[in-house]
Amino acid sequence: MRFDVITLFPELFAPFLTQGINRRAFESGQVNVTFWPLRDFAADNYRRVDDRPYGGGPGMVMLAEPLERALSAVRTAAEAAGAPARPVIHFSPTGRRIDQALMREMAAGPGAVLLCGRYEGIDQRVLDRHVDIELSLGDFVLSGGELPALALLDGIARLQDGVLSDARSHQQDSFEDGLLDCPHYSRPERLCVEEGEWPVPPVLLSGHHAAIARWRREQSLTITAQRRPDLIDAARVAGRLSKADERFLANLDNAL
Repeated sequence: MRFDVITLFPELFAPFLTQGINRRAFESGQVNVTFWPLRDFAADNYRRVDDRPYGGGPGMVMLAEPLERALSAVRTAAEAAGAPARPVIHFSPTGRRIDQALMREMAAGPGAVLLCGRYEGIDQRVLDRHVDIELSLGDFVLSGGELPALALLDGIARLQDGVLSDARSHQQDSFEDGLLDCPHYSRPERLCVEEGEWPVPPVLLSGHHAAIARWRREQSLTITAQRRPDLIDAARVAGRLSKADERFLANLDNAL
């Protein structure tokens, strides 16, 4: 799996690639990431990659020609390495929102070319000529595409075999089954603070695996119904809710 990242700030990615659990995906080569500093493809001595927009207005626009040269260099290098065809992804508030379904889809794919914009945006001609997918983290504006690119790489890396210590970990994450995750507890059994004691829920200490599994499922249903009822609706349409789930939700609605 190969990712080529075109960016003005490749140094922003360095800690992510060398720290934490996900570094295993990059050290092992399961996820190969190559950075292409955009200023290396500028044509003048000032390494300029932006200019004022035609038609006036605030801000600067990333120039088409350095991006064209960068994309051409990426394509040539990928072909020489025998990499398969991959989509060009641009990060933009106008794009599809990144979700876990997309992470799973891309984690099983060949990778992508990640185009990280800055300033007011990228010359539209580059987007029209080259971009296959536009992605967004949500309904807010960031200074550039590096943070969404990091989020995408992080989500994809943790889904690779052997990256997490326990292969079952990501299967219990929020959104994997369409719902939010349940609460988690660890030592000590009783947390003693000024306000008193905060014990671990007794069911988690019972050793009764079926009861624990049901408790976790009901906690997941409760949190999702309270915070993201749209996910409950989607899970119902997709047939992910059991009869026991529906009974619990009906009782939960009555209680609320």
